[in-house]
Amino acid sequence: MSGLCGWIGHSASVIENMQLVQRMAAPLARFDASEVEADAEGNSAVAVAASSDSRHIHKQDGLLVALWGRPRLREPRLVQLARTEGVARTLGREWRERGEKALESLTGVFSLCILDEAAQEGVLAVDRMGINPLAYQEHGGGLVFGSSADAINIHPRSRSEIAPQSVYNYVYFHMVPGPDTIYQDQKRLLPGEYLFYRKGHVEIRKYWRMQFVENEKRPFQELQQEFLNLLRSSVRDAVGDQQVGAFLSGGTDSSTIAGILGEVSGGPAHTYSIGFDASGYDEMEYARIAARHFSTRHHEYYVTPDDIVNTIPQVAAVFDQPFGNASAIPAFYCGQMAKADGLARMLGGDGGDELFGGNSRYAKQHLFSLYEKAPSLMRKGILEPLIFGLPGGAALPLVQKARSYIEQASIPMPARTETYNLLERYGAAEVFTREFLGTVNPSNPAALLDDVYHENNATSLINRMLAFDRKFTLADNDLPKVAKACELAAMEVAFPLISDEIVAFSLRLEPHLKLNGTKLRYFFKEALRGFLPDDIIAKQKHGFGLPFGVWLQQHRGLQGLASDSLSSLKSRNIIRADFIDKLLGHHLDEHAGYHGTMVWVLMMLEQWYRQR
Repeated sequence: MSGLCGWIGHSASVIENMQLVQRMAAPLARFDASEVEADAEGNSAVAVAASSDSRHIHKQDGLLVALWGRPRLREPRLVQLARTEGVARTLGREWRERGEKALESLTGVFSLCILDEAAQEGVLAVDRMGINPLAYQEHGGGLVFGSSADAINIHPRSRSEIAPQSVYNYVYFHMVPGPDTIYQDQKRLLPGEYLFYRKGHVEIRKYWRMQFVENEKRPFQELQQEFLNLLRSSVRDAVGDQQVGAFLSGGTDSSTIAGILGEVSGGPAHTYSIGFDASGYDEMEYARIAARHFSTRHHEYYVTPDDIVNTIPQVAAVFDQPFGNASAIPAFYCGQMAKADGLARMLGGDGGDELFGGNSRYAKQHLFSLYEKAPSLMRKGILEPLIFGLPGGAALPLVQKARSYIEQASIPMPARTETYNLLERYGAAEVFTREFLGTVNPSNPAALLDDVYHENNATSLINRMLAFDRKFTLADNDLPKVAKACELAAMEVAFPLISDEIVAFSLRLEPHLKLNGTKLRYFFKEALRGFLPDDIIAKQKHGFGLPFGVWLQQHRGLQGLASDSLSSLKSRNIIRADFIDKLLGHHLDEHAGYHGTMVWVLMMLEQWYRQR
């Protein structure tokens, strides 16, 4: 992958430091052979592995500045300076003059470090959406950092003990939510955060926060024109001077990016789609509708069960911590096709749902909220006694639905979003061994959810959910999924829909323009009506969902890999052996798609352990 790494507070000769930081950078370049640029002082060092337009290092008078990504400076004066002397040197100058406030000058996609050895100070930061990750570990007054834990763990002062709580959280969320990592003493920066280091002490601060403006009224035509202009400029910036293609699932986001890409590039866009020969999972026809509509150079591949068997060990290895989103597999095959076609960068449509209100659960939670708003006397005094006290009601489908609705609506947010969570359904005591449960706090996931849900300034339900999903769905899940899948294919990736400018635009949209009753992404669809095909605007969200559970019942290779992986996992004394047996037997027979997800999550946990 691309990335940066380094440290401050570990003394050695400059030559020794250069050798060490270059070893740390090796994992960052192992899949795409990115060029590594490094520099060092006696007490600090940095390295960046990336293509030339994403790699920026400057050293002057004991100051080391390193940036990975495509950062932009906001002030015209600084833009001009960066053109002549480079963005890293300009940022170093700003740091000398303004200290931490220099971060306010940056926008775009980046992670960075500024190390001032003489002052024994430093700063680490990531972009506003957390696209370029950065983790860190304190050690005896010093600080080691890297875009990947695989880089951090090479440093002699690092510690790589697995954190039981992070393993528990992985099984709950199917990824490890930030700021935690899979390692006990390593943390990672959240979107818009920076770390300030001074003489052995570390503080985590925010240089940017999501601030919703929920009552700004503007004419639709004015909003539409601004939005279309932002889409074009964001896609243009994401393309740069690279040969670029686009993921195309046939949804509104990927179709929009494909269409705009054709506009700004002045020719047919290369688009890439994945299909599955499994009933209910193949959405290729919608991708073809979009491809025909925009006259793209369309490329398709049907992933097979054999492909999954062959790819799982590689996918597990590319992540620096366990990761259980099965859609990484189709994303990898899209990237692989694009690489074979000579392209350098893929554009993903990720983020549109979390900015403009596209996930189906938003409409569902809106319906539950209507019950919450009903007068207590009506709910507790009339409806609930009637529905739950009706003789023989359990045998009536309509009454069953009413009871289920009331039970779910009575759960407060955000816990209500987890009513279908696999671990909640099974129960932690049924899944984990007693010894393992004694080392963790099973309430930790609920506390994480609650903290994120209530930390923003939104008053509307939809904006609270959007802020919530930008953390757990986007930053913790979808962005690393696509980025790592592309890394495995030796491809760069960019996400035009979550440019800083489009994010700022979405924060000012009135809530009803995101969720209008139960109409999802209302403004987005209306603004693009006439640009997107009507069939795409009307379709239900799907994406590159993998029919793993269905295929697991039929394909011997998948069965063998799953059985072997979960058999080995039993010996780690994390998951109960009887639960694994039940999961591979009764549960899978009961509902292959639903319970197959847990098989995948546990299989990828074991596969990740094997790679370490």
